[in-house]
Amino acid sequence: MLLLLLAAACTPRFSTHGAVFTDEEADRIQPGRQTQAEVEQILGSPSVTATFRRPEDTWYYISSEFEAYGIFAPEAVRRRILAVNFDESLRVKEVERFELEDGQEIAMVERETPTRGKELSLLQQLFGNLGRFNDVSPSSN
Repeated sequence: MLLLLLAAACTPRFSTHGAVFTDEEADRIQPGRQTQAEVEQILGSPSVTATFRRPEDTWYYISSEFEAYGIFAPEAVRRRILAVNFDESLRVKEVERFELEDGQEIAMVERETPTRGKELSLLQQLFGNLGRFNDVSPSSN
């Protein structure tokens, strides 16, 4: 039984996320040949569109493959990004390919931004409301 459990823990699990496209499909996209509609017919709708210019300028097709062992967090083993740039007439202008190795790790900053407000000690919080009573008496009309 223990041997079966160890074998199951050592067996990798694979999962794919994002746009699934083959190299043959990507090779069909040629600059100057296809329109935006034809690219969508071949590859489907994009994972992401560029937001810094007109949305029709660049489409990104992103595919990631992950591998996980047992209870450990999945690790990216392959990532493919196909960037299709369009010109003003919505024809393919350029096709770029990126892999996992082209990416860069970004160091996250763990600091907290201080906020200015009332910073009270424990005693100030406990005794701060002493003497602050509102006279709420029923009105006698």
